[in-house]
Amino acid sequence: MRHAHTPTSARAQACTVAVLSDIHYASAAEQARGSDYEYRLIANPALRLALRLHRRYVWLRDPLNKNHLLDRFLEQTAGCDFAVANGDYSCNTAFVGVSDPAAGRSARECLGRLRTQFKDRFRATFGDHELGKVSFVGGHGGMRLASWHCALEHLALEPLWRLEIGNYLLLGVVSSLVALPAFEADTLPAERPEWHELRQEHLAAIRRSFTSLAPTRKVLLFCHDPTALPFLLAEAEVRNRLDQIEQTIIGHLHSRLILWQAQLLAGIPRITFLGHTARRLSLGLSQARLWRPFKVRLCPSLAGIELLKDGGYYLIHLDPAGAEPARFQFCPIRR
Repeated sequence: MRHAHTPTSARAQACTVAVLSDIHYASAAEQARGSDYEYRLIANPALRLALRLHRRYVWLRDPLNKNHLLDRFLEQTAGCDFAVANGDYSCNTAFVGVSDPAAGRSARECLGRLRTQFKDRFRATFGDHELGKVSFVGGHGGMRLASWHCALEHLALEPLWRLEIGNYLLLGVVSSLVALPAFEADTLPAERPEWHELRQEHLAAIRRSFTSLAPTRKVLLFCHDPTALPFLLAEAEVRNRLDQIEQTIIGHLHSRLILWQAQLLAGIPRITFLGHTARRLSLGLSQARLWRPFKVRLCPSLAGIELLKDGGYYLIHLDPAGAEPARFQFCPIRR
């Protein structure tokens, strides 16, 4: 499958791009916090029990011990031409992103292994775990500017990455920045002006990318959290080129069941009385109908969810000339 090493130039022959998302790798430092790292923060015993049951039977049991799934991915994709990781490289056990030393080590180890195998044929998108995310219950943590700077300086993540393969442009954006109005409550008040400045810089770079897009070029867009898509749709430069976006690859939702539920609940009113998580989730769902123009395809987490054990990754088979649409092959990982 591997061809001459020309990652940003046109290819005459078909090539294969391996795509994975939501790896949630755990370094020894994160593993040392124990699998009850989330429950310890919850004082209400009934709420603590409900979350334990949800994690054990529905979402993901033993989340700090899934590193072997990355081993399987690397073994199975060794012959691929390129690879893209679509965000969430650590378990974010402190909920503040990669400025937490343990989570930062997890992300470095995870990305290091991918870069060792694919070298400069690898691209990595920001996920919400890189920047920090408020805990599902209890309201702990959130987005931190220190994590943004750590991701740039120590993880070498690019906010807007590009990969040209013949007539295709693969483009990755930072969903948390694009959708900042939805996540503003997750930030510290003193840091909000800088977050908004970073968002404007990122949107300006996205506008330039779409404005300079050749009319015949096809785009595969990588965006970790689909909450960002309605905000991208509001940008005229993106909206005017929607017909050139062949597909948008998202992560974040972990399972196609969750994507199906999101599509089913698209358009629900925003919920403002059940706490932070309900407000954030309902805001995303209220605008989920606006995901459709982007032709969304979910790359699940490597582990999937406990209920279905439906994890895996995608192989994208590309004709660089663009004569045929990209062909997506789902590769399940059994566990």
